[in-house]
Amino acid sequence: MESCIYHQLKSQPVWLLLLLSLGFLKVLCFSVIFLKWVYVNFLRPAKNLKKYGSWALVTGPTDGIGKGFAFELARKGLSLVLVGRNPDKLKDVSESIKAKYGQTQIKTVGVDFSGDLDEGVKKIKETIEGLDIGVLINNVGVSYPYARFFHEVDDKLLADLVKVNVEGTTKVTQAVLPGMIQRKRGAIVNIGSGAAIVIPSDPLYAVYAATKAYIDQFSRCLYVEYKKSGIDVQCQVPLYVATKMASIKRSSFFVPSTDGYARAALRWIGHEPRCTPYWPHSLLWGVLCSLPESMVDAWRLNFCIGIRRRGQLKDSRKKE
Repeated sequence: MESCIYHQLKSQPVWLLLLLSLGFLKVLCFSVIFLKWVYVNFLRPAKNLKKYGSWALVTGPTDGIGKGFAFELARKGLSLVLVGRNPDKLKDVSESIKAKYGQTQIKTVGVDFSGDLDEGVKKIKETIEGLDIGVLINNVGVSYPYARFFHEVDDKLLADLVKVNVEGTTKVTQAVLPGMIQRKRGAIVNIGSGAAIVIPSDPLYAVYAATKAYIDQFSRCLYVEYKKSGIDVQCQVPLYVATKMASIKRSSFFVPSTDGYARAALRWIGHEPRCTPYWPHSLLWGVLCSLPESMVDAWRLNFCIGIRRRGQLKDSRKKE
């Protein structure tokens, strides 16, 4: 049988054998990629986050993804330092977490990331002094109220985007990192965005997308710098999640709730330097990457112009 197959193949033209070989390699490569995708999304065990340290620090924990992270980290048995702008909301979240997970120790720090950031970082340093901060979730961020062309972005919004998304993440990381280096362990998770990584451009959200591109490169560089120091740095890349920032109220298969995203996100901490933890998002990522960039750009432009139109209409109704 084997001899028969061998002679049949030998009798075929070289070009056909070459095509068969290339096809076999293509199928083999796809199979390896698919099996790896299945493993990392469904079979790979999550790391024990308490091995990084007994405390986690979360910025922007009073709403959205940050709130989901806070609850999930408490469920895993970590004590929390919650850093946010609104003292009342920080208190509400802390009480809700303690009501559900009574043994959780929680410290809160009031920081306005669009205000006096140096003073805020000073308060963070004072709060975490002596604490075993093992996990840092840099979640705080702002976006546009709705899509707008770059020339329509006012000075206040422009300053907030850069200060909160770029400077805030950078300085909080700088405050927490020395303790991790000293203890030779830690995990830093920076929340990026598909707007900067998955799609080739995000028109009418240019500055927001640019700040998230900074987060991606910042994370990758730190991953390489500190990997040998026992510190795992990761940029997580969510697509749409049902949050106020995304103006999405209901979750769906491709749009997880904040709790659903956070549950998925914790499973990925300590692994790849860049990931999209919610597995349906990875399907969308694959589809978008397979399309011509010009097609994705055109779709995104039209989509964002529609958001801008609805936002302007809502503003005009408020003025009336």
